Amino acid sequence: MSIISLQNIEKHYGDYHALKDVSCEIAEGEFFSLLGPSGCGKTTLLRVIAGFEDVSSGTVLLGGQNMAGVPANKRPTNMVFQSYAIFPHLSVAQNVGFGLRKAKLQPAQMADAINEALEMVGLAGFGERAAHALSGGQRQRVALARALILKPKVLLLDEPLSALDKKMREQMQTELRRLQRQVGITFILVTHDQEEALIMSDRIAVMFEGEIAQVAPPQDLYRRPLTRRVGEFIGVMNFLNARQIDVSDGTVAFDIEGLGEAKVGPDQLPEGARAYLPVVGLRPEAFTIVYEDPKLRSQRIVEGEVLDLSYYGDMTYYEVKLDGASAPVTISMKNLTTRPVLERGTRTLVSWDEGSLVVFAA
Repeated sequence: MSIISLQNIEKHYGDYHALKDVSCEIAEGEFFSLLGPSGCGKTTLLRVIAGFEDVSSGTVLLGGQNMAGVPANKRPTNMVFQSYAIFPHLSVAQNVGFGLRKAKLQPAQMADAINEALEMVGLAGFGERAAHALSGGQRQRVALARALILKPKVLLLDEPLSALDKKMREQMQTELRRLQRQVGITFILVTHDQEEALIMSDRIAVMFEGEIAQVAPPQDLYRRPLTRRVGEFIGVMNFLNARQIDVSDGTVAFDIEGLGEAKVGPDQLPEGARAYLPVVGLRPEAFTIVYEDPKLRSQRIVEGEVLDLSYYGDMTYYEVKLDGASAPVTISMKNLTTRPVLERGTRTLVSWDEGSLVVFAA
């Protein structure tokens, strides 16, 4: 069941076209992310949902109700801003309870609501602490508690983790996902971090230049991007020149530079496409450096030379120039004690997974 329906949303700032015919359905209880590079319109779309921006045309429905003319403070949403907007002169409890000032609650009821919100975000017992004495991660939790205490139907998150260091950011990604499942309300996250969106989301909308390019669950978005641009933006993808050589019973055969001929079944082809781009995509994990006897492997085998490598401890990423290919491919390999890390200039065998080929519609 959709809690948010965006229908043909257009937004203009003078001559600048910020949102272009954006339509999307967001389900109740879903963790939904708006992902894209800076300036793509994702924050503008979030502010349209919140009511901080009017639409030039189109319809925003929240819980089935048209939000035209409904101000932000009357909508069943609340927002956590990138800056957190914590009041440094107030205590943690005063910050969290700030939105309840007009609720006319008894002091005991107010205290119970604040304590419940603080416990929800893992800050039980922090109520009397001065806000200015908190760490970045704690301030982020206070901002979450202040938003959740009002029990919104939709929580809007505008890059709330961008100010945190890497370790705290990874911890808070897990905490936010746990919190969303716990409270069961719809979360909409704006982020430019692909990994963050993949980790946290039920579905992701990828945006470029004011338009939604694709909406899909993380696994589908990663494995089957609809366009080359989406494939380039989500993770790492290798692109190899390809020439279509045959079509038979819904299967298309390609001649791929460095790999040779390959057949692609209907489940790998873009739906409704009649023509395809002269490139195919393969993720780094679709290639495997062959250490043992190639006769033991069922996948296709090609040869190449290691041009460069990046060692990450658990993984090594190789840049390998396949024989017959015009550009190197990136190959990711799990580091095991039985696997040597290959040096630059090493000739090697590479197997590849035909079922992982991504074909793009022209």
